[in-house]
Amino acid sequence: MIEYIGIHKAFDVPVLCGVDLVVETGETLSIVGPSGTGKSVLLKTTNGLLVPDQGDVRVDGESVYYDGDGALQRVRRKVGYVFQYAALFDSMTVCENVCTGLPGGVDVRSPEVLARVAEALEDVNLDPDQVMAKLPSELSGGMRKRVGVARAIVGRPQILLYDEPVTGLDPVNTAAVAHLIRDIRDRTGVTSIIVTHDIEQALEISDRIALLQHGTLRFVGPPAEFRRSVDPVVRAFADRRVAAEAALRIMEDDAEDLKKDREDEP
Repeated sequence: MIEYIGIHKAFDVPVLCGVDLVVETGETLSIVGPSGTGKSVLLKTTNGLLVPDQGDVRVDGESVYYDGDGALQRVRRKVGYVFQYAALFDSMTVCENVCTGLPGGVDVRSPEVLARVAEALEDVNLDPDQVMAKLPSELSGGMRKRVGVARAIVGRPQILLYDEPVTGLDPVNTAAVAHLIRDIRDRTGVTSIIVTHDIEQALEISDRIALLQHGTLRFVGPPAEFRRSVDPVVRAFADRRVAAEAALRIMEDDAEDLKKDREDEP
């Protein structure tokens, strides 16, 4: 279980303003909301990548921030993090990149470690024989995303944090990553938190949706309730088609008004 308790964080201006949220063991939760509302900031407080100004995060009852360095290290061993754009090291091979997801001090040349890396790559549907020696620049965007996921799961975490896992991907690779997230969850029972702008993906793969707006939680609940919500902010996210059509009508109206103004000019 992951508990966010009164999380506040500011960068010159407030970003998170007292977020309280519980993520149950084995649950898949997607965090959605407008850009700049603190979705990735909240995610990074889970394993100490960012320290909140106020509040605490507890993982399986242990405080990430107030139970000492030992607790933080224990939490980090439970967590795999999939960074936006994969964040691979350009000068390292795929094998070396995936190895960075293992605890420090391991012999990356040992047969046991190489077997773990190969297993993680196979879990994300990559052929180890074909990709282990390649550099990130030799891979497609979708393959780099998969290597980033392999690095996150090679340590066999209990919790997976995904920061915008489909950013920059075409629809085919977006669907492939969504399938991968579901497959890993179903096979391992891992607790998953996904920060995403892809509402359809979030509704498809999540047990619950959390909508952040202005640094607070506007909605938390299952996808069916999200779709049925009458809250206008939730509706704008729940039905992108309606939002897109509304935006198109506004632009058409603006264009028509501009045309009329020009016709009325002397």
